[in-house]
Parts: sequence; C-alpha cells; structure tokens
Amino acid sequence: MTAPSSRPPSVDALARSLSSTGLPHPILVDIAREAVAADDVEGAPARAEAFRRSLLTGVVNATGVLLHTNLGRAPVAHHQEAMAQTVEFDLRTGERGSRQAAVGTLLARLCETEAAMVVNNNASAVLLVLAALAQGRDVPVSRGESVEIGGSFRVPDVMEQSGARLLDVGTTNRTRLRDYESALARPDADVALVLKVHPSNYRVEGFVEDTPVRELATLDVPVVADIGSGLIDATCPWLGGRPPAWLAGEPAAVQTLRDGADLVMFSGDKLMGGPQAGIVAGRADLVATCARHPLARALRPGGLVLGALQRTALAYLARDLGSLPFWKLVAVPVADLRRRAESIVEEAGVGRVVDMDALPGAGSAPGITMPSCGVVVDHDLVDPLRAHDPPVIARARDGVTSLDLRAVVPADDSVIVSALRAVEGGP
Repeated sequence: MTAPSSRPPSVDALARSLSSTGLPHPILVDIAREAVAADDVEGAPARAEAFRRSLLTGVVNATGVLLHTNLGRAPVAHHQEAMAQTVEFDLRTGERGSRQAAVGTLLARLCETEAAMVVNNNASAVLLVLAALAQGRDVPVSRGESVEIGGSFRVPDVMEQSGARLLDVGTTNRTRLRDYESALARPDADVALVLKVHPSNYRVEGFVEDTPVRELATLDVPVVADIGSGLIDATCPWLGGRPPAWLAGEPAAVQTLRDGADLVMFSGDKLMGGPQAGIVAGRADLVATCARHPLARALRPGGLVLGALQRTALAYLARDLGSLPFWKLVAVPVADLRRRAESIVEEAGVGRVVDMDALPGAGSAPGITMPSCGVVVDHDLVDPLRAHDPPVIARARDGVTSLDLRAVVPADDSVIVSALRAVEGGP
C-alpha cells in the first residue's frame, strides 16, 4: 500500500514565504495557488521570479541599437512630484486653458514655425491630420511612399481609417512633380492635400527618383510631410559642432518646413530623444483645425508625457546636451568607448575589445551605421546575460556574443562586468 503524500502547505503560507520577491501579496497568492494546483510547491519561487521578470524592468542596452523599439526607444529620465499641474489651467487668467498651449508653443519655437500640437504617437498624428484636413477627399501619395512600417502601420490602411481617399501617383521607384500635377488636374479629383511620407525603415537605391518638398510646395494645395524619425534640425546645434555623418539625408523638421511644407508630423521618441508622442507642427490654421477635430481628444497625451516632452523641448532650446540622453550617447567619441571596453575586459577577465558599427534604430536613418566599440566573447551568452539582475541585453551571431557600448551609459559598465563574471566564472 502506497503511503499518502504529505499535505501541501496552505496557499497563504506559501504566498507569505515568497514575500522577498517584493511582489504584492494578492499576486503571490495567485502564484501559490497555481503552484499547489500543479503539485509544484518547490517551483513556487521560480514562478514568482518569472512573474517579476515579466513586468516592465530596467535593462542595460548593449545591443548596439540606440533607439531599440523593444527596449522603449529613446531613454528618457523624467521625475514628476505627486502634485497637481496646469495641464488645462491658465495661471494668468484662472480659467480653463489649453492642454496643447505650453508644449505646443515650445515645439513651434523649436521647429521655427507657427504652431504645434501633440498626440500619443506619430501614427496618431498622421491619422488626425488626414481625418481633420482630408476626410472624404483625395490625397495624392507616391507609390514609392505608400509604405508599411513596424507594427503593421500601413499608409493605405491609415488613409482608409481617416476617411480620406488614397490617390496613387508615380511608380514604385520614380515619382516626379508632373505626376502630382496630373493628379491635381484630373476632372474627377478633389484633392485636399499632398502627403509625402519618409520611408523610415528601408532604403531604395538605384534607378530611383522622388519629388522633394520644395517642388511639391509649388502646387496649389497644402503639402503635409510625415518625416517619421523626428530629427529637429539637420544642423544639430545642440551638439555644438558638425552634425554626425550618419544623419546625412535624414529629413528634419526645421528644413522641411523651410522648404515649404505646410505641416510636418514626427515621433517624439526617436531622433528627438523624448517620450513616445506624435508631433504636428506648421501652419497655425491647419494645426488649429486638427486640434478642433473630435479625434484630437481621443488621441491626446496625458500630463506625464506632456511634462517629459516639455523638459525635452526646453533642453533643446537651452542646447543642454546633458539633458538629452540619446544625443549624449551619440556624442561619445569612439576612443572613449574603446577605453571603457578595455576596462571591462580587464575587470571581468573575459572577452576582447572590438570596433563595432551601431545603429540609430527605430527606423531612423535606415541602412546607416555609426562607429562604436565594445566587447566580444567567444560564447553565446545572450540568455544568461539576460537572466542577470539587472538584465544585460546583448546580441549573438555564430556563437559569438557582442556587447556594444554605444547605448550604454558609463555607470552601467560595472553591471556588464558583474554579469560577465557571473556567467563566465571570472575573478
């Protein structure tokens, strides 16, 4: 006769034994209940740890992709006291104010234009502009710019949802001004505006031609440009020197508006280096029309995003590189990265120093790299490095692990050292 199994601990007692994980007791009760039901009491701590690691967690980005979409794109340091703020309150009059006024004024000044407003991402910005300015009307788009980017954002689908009608012009690889002129001259056309879309995450080379904004601006309809990545000014005055070579050809808000665009839309969390947001900037009457549309309320950001975006805009205007984490990482000389890599190898007792090519990421400057340096280890350590606390996110190819330092702040070098020691048994 088989002896009866020992009685499992109570769910509450098991949950309390997991309190060191820092998880709330109700969550631990759920985990304990699942472990008991699965006859896996001994595995309860592992289940709790797995749940903890499923939550949003800070990591060290050693992938060499600065604006890594899966890691939150641009790193943003933002703290806000737990107190009321003037999201929609005018201190001058004591009356209700505009959610867009403060940050919109700063962004307009930054882009050297009349007005600006903020929504929750660039897809929302495109959707709002089309719905507000072109619903039920035609919008010519080059066939070479009718693109799909990450997350299944497809220009034809967004156009359909906005109520505007897509009018294809030109060909996949070549679209000229006369193609747009022909579309406007069609007797059955009711053109509201011309939309120019930056391809963002791919590059077409060879027998290609597109129509620049300065030529589109000669047409008798507004020109709206989705510049995507959010480069503010191609001259990068906040860097205090020449702009990086890898930015050549990337459309910028200031220059696109100077070339005659009536509106530009771009992301806040890519090359701008701020929080996730979509910015619409340009002619005051067009921005006001967008702000009055019912979708504007559905797509508006909250006070936390507005606060972080305000800090980012103020840092640009003050040319405060130290308050722009993304650009601070970009500005680090390769020689400094190499010295840090040498120190990591020496302290960890493993790996070797290798020059690398980092990527801007998030569809910014597609096909372009920037010089970098990091540490290479001749084993695939991606999983154990990710399991470290805090996690170190690296990349591996052909059994070789690379830790690129371009997106790593110096304070996290010690984390990489401890992680390498732990997984490789260093000193």
